[in-house]
Amino acid sequence: MAVTIIFETHSLSEDNELGRATGWLDGKLSERGRGLARALGDRRRNDGIAAVYVSDLGRAVETAEIAFAGTEMPVFREKRLRECNYGLLNGEPRAQLDLRGPDSLDARFPEGESWREAVRRVAGFLHELAAERDGDRVLVIGHMATWYGLEGAANGVDLEDVFYAPFEWREGWEYVLAAPSAARR
Repeated sequence: MAVTIIFETHSLSEDNELGRATGWLDGKLSERGRGLARALGDRRRNDGIAAVYVSDLGRAVETAEIAFAGTEMPVFREKRLRECNYGLLNGEPRAQLDLRGPDSLDARFPEGESWREAVRRVAGFLHELAAERDGDRVLVIGHMATWYGLEGAANGVDLEDVFYAPFEWREGWEYVLAAPSAARR
């Protein structure tokens, strides 16, 4: 068996519009982002979703709250779905982050974490989710680190390949992640 994971990025934030790398700061949705969150809810409310798992950062929580307002959909906040921690560079303009950040996926941001550490954190949660929600269809709302983790855990894509590939936003990605076999439990 397996869990089907529908992944949606958090909605457009004020920082996204300003070109800032929010990282572990909460951030908040822009006016356009709130409209996109409502559209996400319209698209997913009757999509056979058993539960929603969302990063505990403000912009992701706000996305879920708007999308599923007035429903009985269970929404679970999960710290391991957070974006990469840019440490001292959280909130910096994206261009500055690119100039001042680490030069490899394994190097840590000053007082933060590396991209590989962030993706490993996400992957750990995803494997637990596959075991706990075997046979379910769930929605995960997160960040780039979440997407990288899903690409690796579900599709076997190396971090280097997905990290350096161009990212194109879309209305959700669907992944099937096998539950651990009874022999490995």
